[in-house]
Amino acid sequence: MIKVTKHRQFGKVNTFSVAKLPELVESMKTDSKARLADTDKLPVIETGGVFRRVDDNLQELLHYSGLQLLEINHLANITEVQKVKALAADMPQTLLAVTGSSRRSVKILVRFTYPDGTLPTNRAAIDTFHAHAYQRAVRYYEPYLAPFTFELKAPTLLQCFRFTYDPELYYAPDAPAILLRQPDGMPPETPGREAPVATGPLPHLLPGYDRGQVVATLFESALDEACNNTAHLDNDQYLHPLVVRLAQNCIDSGIPQEEAVQWTVQHLREKCREEELRLTFGNVYRIRKKARKPCVGKILSTAIRTHEFMQRRYEFRYNSLLRVVEYRERNSFQFRFHPVDPQVQNSIALNAMQENLELWDRDVHRYLYSNRVPVHSPVSHWFAQLPEWDGTDRIRALADTVPCRHAHWRDLFYRWFLSMVSHWRGYDTQHANSTSPLLVGAQGYRKSTFCRSLLPPDLSAYYTDSIDFGRRRDAELYLNRFLLINIDEFDSISPTHQAYLKHILQKPVVNTRLPNQSAVEQLHRYASFIGTSNQPDLLTDPSGSRRFICIEVTGPIDFSTPIYYEQLYAQALHALHRGERAYLDAAEEALVTEHNEAFQQEPAIEQLFHHYFRAAAEGEPCELLTPAEILLRIQQKSGIKMAMGKVTHFGRLLRKDGVPFHRSSKCTVYKVVEL
Repeated sequence: MIKVTKHRQFGKVNTFSVAKLPELVESMKTDSKARLADTDKLPVIETGGVFRRVDDNLQELLHYSGLQLLEINHLANITEVQKVKALAADMPQTLLAVTGSSRRSVKILVRFTYPDGTLPTNRAAIDTFHAHAYQRAVRYYEPYLAPFTFELKAPTLLQCFRFTYDPELYYAPDAPAILLRQPDGMPPETPGREAPVATGPLPHLLPGYDRGQVVATLFESALDEACNNTAHLDNDQYLHPLVVRLAQNCIDSGIPQEEAVQWTVQHLREKCREEELRLTFGNVYRIRKKARKPCVGKILSTAIRTHEFMQRRYEFRYNSLLRVVEYRERNSFQFRFHPVDPQVQNSIALNAMQENLELWDRDVHRYLYSNRVPVHSPVSHWFAQLPEWDGTDRIRALADTVPCRHAHWRDLFYRWFLSMVSHWRGYDTQHANSTSPLLVGAQGYRKSTFCRSLLPPDLSAYYTDSIDFGRRRDAELYLNRFLLINIDEFDSISPTHQAYLKHILQKPVVNTRLPNQSAVEQLHRYASFIGTSNQPDLLTDPSGSRRFICIEVTGPIDFSTPIYYEQLYAQALHALHRGERAYLDAAEEALVTEHNEAFQQEPAIEQLFHHYFRAAAEGEPCELLTPAEILLRIQQKSGIKMAMGKVTHFGRLLRKDGVPFHRSSKCTVYKVVEL
């Protein structure tokens, strides 16, 4: 039983009481007096667990709840409040989504536990666990609740919200917890850490460079200026003035004498003896005691200062999956990277100008779309952090949460899951994951929720259930943009798009021209497909379909057991590294095809054929008719006008039904008996 603390304050008196979450939720649904009460007089719900008061300024934790409180505040109206609650309710991990006491906010509760279902008991471990859990909860929910954003707060155990009245709140007592291993240490107070700053006088000349880089850059600039200044001299007169000028530039740039000599020896060793160089540098350094302006050009100085400013104020990365530059500010309370848009670029330029750096929007754009920004692969980054597989079969256990009568469902799902991960990792670039599970069942069975829950929280932004097969170019780009595509309401796909659907399911790579590009590129295909439907007769291909694993869901899908994503995908990687098969073999395809017959849609023209004709048995007297002649007979008998343009399609239906046929040089005739 989850317990929290109800905190009331009467003047200077504080009272604490233990509240069981189910009872608290029930009171929020029924206590209408809370809506009329003064907000300051409403009790505060402390979600971190059970506390007791030690003194007026200190509370002691008695029991940790594992709950995380996420808040979306300052919503425009009740319509936005209801929309946020509906979005939160779509997430299987949402325990509670309730309207705040201001009627312009939504409070969301999510539960975290260890993989074994327990919680930390040591206070230091609790603080560390709670801080990491808060950051993960924000990263998990933000993509789903966009464009609404959370009000980020310090992840303390004293997270709280005012008691509220909401008869339409969302509460799922069986919502699974999000599993989290015990972190090694506290997360940074600000996820965008401050960039390291070099110390000493030299680095200040070229901000962002370490001392060795500064000396090297300054010396090369000094040598370049000296060469340009003495280039008019003859070769016999050239060397000594060059060395003198170089020594002057080195002292102006603040380079210590010994380092200046060593750099010069490396460049002029074949033209001048080291002893002579040391004498010349020694004399110049004694005579020219005061340094002047360093020999760093304005262009180089601006480029260096720009790089230092960008590294100090921001973190940038190029998302190879989204194909956009993302950013987050250093020393800010941001957990997620956000795409860079024109507004962000202009803000960066203005921030630079406030630091007296002449940086224009074109300069910002040039920097962001250069090799100064590192490439980030979300899939590779997430899989690189996976632990070793612990040996527990979690993939088939996940399939078992879907109630059905298909005896081979768990094994078929296992193969499909391996194929999905294999294509994410790029292990097979010659074939596509052309097999797709189709979950068929009544509304309320949480089929779409199951599809969404297949992706780990950190990759949830790469899931979609909105794909338009009528816009072919966009549909093909989705193969590179998303990891999992849910064809929601599969039966609503029009017959005109069925052929293209088959094509896109088996397309191994994406050959297309990206927006604002002139050349056609070959892009990696990441996407695997899954689908849902409420109607059982959803397959229309007359040749049968081995590309779909149709599963009749017989009841609500079980979400009571949390998904341990790290071990789930570690199992898939372990199996793939061992060389396990990640595709359906011939026997499994035959099994799928046979099972899918129950989900095959019988067109009206096929039903009429069975009403007026039947296939002739072996040796039985029969008529030899072409598909067009059969259609004419059906039209005469039924009075329904037949579309003669569908003759070819009708012939495929006859072959699918096993009607014997004879092919001649002129046409194909079918052996039928009129009823």
